[in-house]
Amino acid sequence: MDFGFTTAAYVIAAILFILALGGLSGQESAKRAVWYGMAGMALAIIATLIGPGAGLWLLSLLLIAGGGVIGWVVATRVQMTEMPQLVAAMHSLVGLAAVFVGLNADLELTRVLALDETARKGLEGFAAVLAKKDAVEVSILRVEVFLGIFIGAVTFTGSVVAFGKLAGKVNSAAKKLPGGHMLNAGAAILSVILGILYFNEAGVWTLVVMTLLAFFIGYHLIMGIGGADMPVVVSMLNSYSGWAAAAIGFSLGNDLLIVVGALVGSSGAILSYIMCKAMNRHFISVILGGFGGPQGPAAEMEGEQIAIDADGVATALNEADEIIIVPGYGMAVAQAQGAVSDLTQKLRARGKTVRFGIHPVAGRLPGHMNVLLAEAKVPYDIVLEMDEINEDFPNTDVVIVIGSNDIVNPAAQDDPNSPIAGMPVLEVWKAKQVFVSKRGQGTGYSGIENPLFYKENTRMFYGDAKDSVSSLLSRID
Repeated sequence: MDFGFTTAAYVIAAILFILALGGLSGQESAKRAVWYGMAGMALAIIATLIGPGAGLWLLSLLLIAGGGVIGWVVATRVQMTEMPQLVAAMHSLVGLAAVFVGLNADLELTRVLALDETARKGLEGFAAVLAKKDAVEVSILRVEVFLGIFIGAVTFTGSVVAFGKLAGKVNSAAKKLPGGHMLNAGAAILSVILGILYFNEAGVWTLVVMTLLAFFIGYHLIMGIGGADMPVVVSMLNSYSGWAAAAIGFSLGNDLLIVVGALVGSSGAILSYIMCKAMNRHFISVILGGFGGPQGPAAEMEGEQIAIDADGVATALNEADEIIIVPGYGMAVAQAQGAVSDLTQKLRARGKTVRFGIHPVAGRLPGHMNVLLAEAKVPYDIVLEMDEINEDFPNTDVVIVIGSNDIVNPAAQDDPNSPIAGMPVLEVWKAKQVFVSKRGQGTGYSGIENPLFYKENTRMFYGDAKDSVSSLLSRID
């Protein structure tokens, strides 16, 4: 098979990936976008398998089949609540693959350079490509390999830590070793020195040591980021995995891998920046592991949390005309989106205006709440972003907060020493009545106290969110 077919297939696949990425920007076009992405990936795999340098068919097919089976099992077992940690886990695999491919590329380069001219003529596949490179191209390849391994190693350990925090296996609080950011800076400087040595043919040991340092940087960076910033971290690691793939694409001479890596890397970086803006975070501060931020003690809570039962909430809903529901990760954990959808339908059938307020970082993954509500058949037109609905809270009769904490926390505006100080939030406390559906009196995933729970117009609706919302259905007149 000649290069023409492979190149044409790669171009079509790249177009499909771009269409997939563009389609994911809207809820109605997202399903079609996923099919574009699947078709593009299938075409890319086929073109690679039958293209120039193809070989080891049996092993390739076995690995593809094995990966497909694992993917199918994971897809059928993972709940929507576990999607954030699954995404982090996938990022870690991309990073680790970049490390292995980069190390293998260096070993192949070393082997090819040691051969004489006659032996090089009999090489095939990637080795044959390496044999044709001149001194300048070899130097460029070394830079590509080094960057691919470094970014991949940072992505791997960073994603593993993110997975642990999102899955609740690692404490979500920001933690750093003694020395803090100086350790990260020192490891980065040593990596640069090792890169210079590697560029000057010091040997593969420089790559191995640099990989260990990059593993540490990834681990320490993400450990230093608290739970409130984890949605940004997931997006940021997505970007890292893309750049790692692009760097390895250059090393392998694979144009499609370069294009796809650049698409993922740039879109992830843009999304991370947008989310940082939504949280009033400095982008550089977040990616450097929480550098800077409030230093003083947070304000003490005053008052008490007042509980209310289902009858009280139902009475308020029956009397209300304007209702806003604010979902958070607690809704996902309780799998309450179906009950929330049923409650919405029942309230709207009685002539009440019901809308949803979605914060850009609600849940633990960008768009997490939108996906859950779409899955529960909540109409798209009543699901509004924070900027679209924030000014309506003063005219709202009832707000129901389901499993949210940071995104409705007035401390972001009132307490300069709060870990989320300056973060734009949904101003639910301005409504006439606020009901917070929550399991208990804990501070939640990020560990930040919320003054909303102590305000005079707020009542705590304790219990499992699915059970609590379901209990309201029979009480709506």
